[in-house]
Amino acid sequence: MENKAILEHFEQCEIVTGTVLKAEPFPEARKPAIKLLIDFGPMGQKNSSAQITSLYKPTDLIGRQILALVNIPPRNIAGFVSECLVLGTVCKDGSVVLLTTERAVENGIRVS
Repeated sequence: MENKAILEHFEQCEIVTGTVLKAEPFPEARKPAIKLLIDFGPMGQKNSSAQITSLYKPTDLIGRQILALVNIPPRNIAGFVSECLVLGTVCKDGSVVLLTTERAVENGIRVS
């Protein structure tokens, strides 16, 4: 893929900042996950199912600012509609470390 095409593809990805308002276990999910309600400021609130249980408990996540891909189609996961993809890095042991900002910023700010 040429550099111009890569840049155009990245520009189509709407990655924004959000703050976790609510987090609860998701035992119905096939793989261990946590249900999240995230505030994206002017974009409103969205739900997400995140497979982050190896490093995070629901109580650890409330108030945490994260990065998420928000312009994706909703997915039904065990009866729960996940509307965005919370971003993280996958470690060698399979655990996921959430991506966040270096300091607090407004919710809904786009990564560029």
